[in-house]
Amino acid sequence: MGQQKGGTAVIVVTGATGNVGRSLVSQLLAEGHPVRGLTRDPDRAALPTGAEAVRADFADPAALAALFVGATGLFINLSAVGEHTPAVLAAAIPAGVRRVVMLSSGAVDDDPDETNPLVAHHVAPERAVMASGAQWTLLRPNGFAVNSFQWAPQIRAGDVVRAPFAGARSAPIHEADIAAVAVRALVDDGHHTAIYRLTGPEAFSNAEQVGIIGAALGRELRYEEIPRAEVKPELFPHVPPGMLDTVLDALAAAAAEEPEVSTAVAEVTGRPALTFAQWASDHAAAFTRPAA
Repeated sequence: MGQQKGGTAVIVVTGATGNVGRSLVSQLLAEGHPVRGLTRDPDRAALPTGAEAVRADFADPAALAALFVGATGLFINLSAVGEHTPAVLAAAIPAGVRRVVMLSSGAVDDDPDETNPLVAHHVAPERAVMASGAQWTLLRPNGFAVNSFQWAPQIRAGDVVRAPFAGARSAPIHEADIAAVAVRALVDDGHHTAIYRLTGPEAFSNAEQVGIIGAALGRELRYEEIPRAEVKPELFPHVPPGMLDTVLDALAAAAAEEPEVSTAVAEVTGRPALTFAQWASDHAAAFTRPAA
């Protein structure tokens, strides 16, 4: 491992095979930046052509320094790095990483409630990034559009989605927009100490989101609300174990409040944020019924 393209510094991307990470790798490569994608299994990573796929075990401190040779930028996806964030930073900064962008959560605000397990999970790594000595930027997205994949099995099987809180409203953000903001923070000056709250450009209820997915498929889908007591963990596969009740509490609150809609994507990238309809079109294959 080392510098690429005649000495051009590398940007290291953790969580490179995830939804945001893969889009980030693609966008950085498209702008000509060498990328090292960290993954548990490089042979199966299938990263875009031109990316360097490197095996990473964040629980092995002795092996961390080698991951950052020749690197000046680092994207930390907390879902991939988690509690190992301080150790990763302790290896990256002495190796020459000068700029760090972390994907955190919109659950964190300026006065975080650390009794909330979802908030507490993100606050400590955020503080580690801010204290690292690097130029840092925090990304705090609210609902991800990809969370809608939780409805995919039901949509592939039929025309009714049975789930809670039909009226809960959010402004889901396309993962490509999170990645686009990360690109600018990693590559451009002027983002040090910035904390970007990120959302999609418009809010919709859960029922409306299912309808938009249906329109992308050319089908009429219906959302049938179920009581909270009937919710099973498999309905929210993206939610970490032990946090389902916290997420359901947040959804219940969202059903009674007007959601946050941020303009940060447009302000940082210089283009409008992608719509949920665009996301549904981009990912229609995930909801398509298998051929008979």
